[in-house]
Amino acid sequence: MTTISMTQTKSVLAAIDIAKSRHEVLIAIPGKTRRRRLTVLNRQEDYDRLIATLTAYGLPVRVAFEATGNYHRALAYRLGIAGFEVKLVSSVALARTREALNNSWDKNDPKDAQVILHMMQIGNEQFYHDPLLNGRNDLQELSKTHDIVSRSKTELWHRILTHYLPLYFPEADRFHRSPRSDWFFAFLERYPSPHLITAMDQEQFISDAWDVVGRKVEKSRFLADVYQTAKTSVGLPIAADSDAARMFRMVLAEGRSLIAQRKIIEDRAVELLKDHGDYRLLTSIPGIGPIHALTILAEAGDLRRFGHHRQFLKFCGMDLATIRSGTFRGQTKLSKYGNARLRRTLWLAGQVAIMQKTNSFRDKFERYIAKDRQNLHLRRKAYTAIAAKMARTAHGIIKRGEPYPVAGRRFASQICREAPLLRGVITAEGPFSDLAVGAINRPRR
Repeated sequence: MTTISMTQTKSVLAAIDIAKSRHEVLIAIPGKTRRRRLTVLNRQEDYDRLIATLTAYGLPVRVAFEATGNYHRALAYRLGIAGFEVKLVSSVALARTREALNNSWDKNDPKDAQVILHMMQIGNEQFYHDPLLNGRNDLQELSKTHDIVSRSKTELWHRILTHYLPLYFPEADRFHRSPRSDWFFAFLERYPSPHLITAMDQEQFISDAWDVVGRKVEKSRFLADVYQTAKTSVGLPIAADSDAARMFRMVLAEGRSLIAQRKIIEDRAVELLKDHGDYRLLTSIPGIGPIHALTILAEAGDLRRFGHHRQFLKFCGMDLATIRSGTFRGQTKLSKYGNARLRRTLWLAGQVAIMQKTNSFRDKFERYIAKDRQNLHLRRKAYTAIAAKMARTAHGIIKRGEPYPVAGRRFASQICREAPLLRGVITAEGPFSDLAVGAINRPRR
């Protein structure tokens, strides 16, 4: 009988509690009961000292920390460059473990380092993918900056709607359609008060504003409508050179600048990703445009690293959770213990998909709300189901390397049932060949 013995090389464990200016490090060396403590400042010499200390043990090193804002990024990058295995611990798991170990909510940095070390010893860790080392840093910065600019634009637009327009041109709101175009800001910047419009006759106004409002269907009638609305406006009369008009124009100029910045980011994202295979696959899905695809790639990285779509759903925080105790069973809800920006992106993409004419997302939504179309709770559940389907679809098409089919499987199957003569028409070169031939050859149940 042959005896096989397997030995596993032990590792040095380094638990780091991250802070803004200093980090508390607790090191556990194999074979020693005493742990070593270090305080590392956010300075290059302290980083080098920590790396030299860990390298001197001559053993594999595993480092873990709790992600804290962006304060962990610089240290994690240096540790990854040094060849150490870098891990994350969940903030929620850390808080629960600390309370369980200490029977108290008391918290301080050295105690957090002890709890992180305990979680490393029991294997309660998560993978850490450094954005810079994995080539995702530029994508993340584009995505996050676009989100910041978009939120700033929305906040500024609400400020205009609730403050400036009610004062100076309340009726102008009905002429605004798309938040992506800056013609409305340019128009208000030129005419901050309707009294500046009515100071001219209608023909003069149409000629003066012709190039300001951009491309419009029946532009003359549109401008005539604006002029007649300005004549009956209840807005406060302000002079063109007044301080109130200057402040209004300053805010409008900021809004136009934000729109221009957002356009620059979107153009750069398309230029950067136009030859990226995963980007092309994602943008083939209804509801996912360039920015949504950019956010998915920036936040999730390579979706192939998730072996099953349930792992991706959990990463997004879209896995289901239920509180059960004895005979009590709570309501099943999304856990939301995942990437919030990714979850929001999938939710918004689902909203866009169900507004399109024909696709599997709209079909699923219609089937979901068919029982009671006016039931808001049912519609909310349907939106959640569509977002989860969007996540599964994104994971599936990237894992298989095939774009989203133009015609759904049910559509192809219906064609083949209703038109048997198509069996001889559909060939291997057709755009729906694989889908349709599979539907033809599949036995009917």
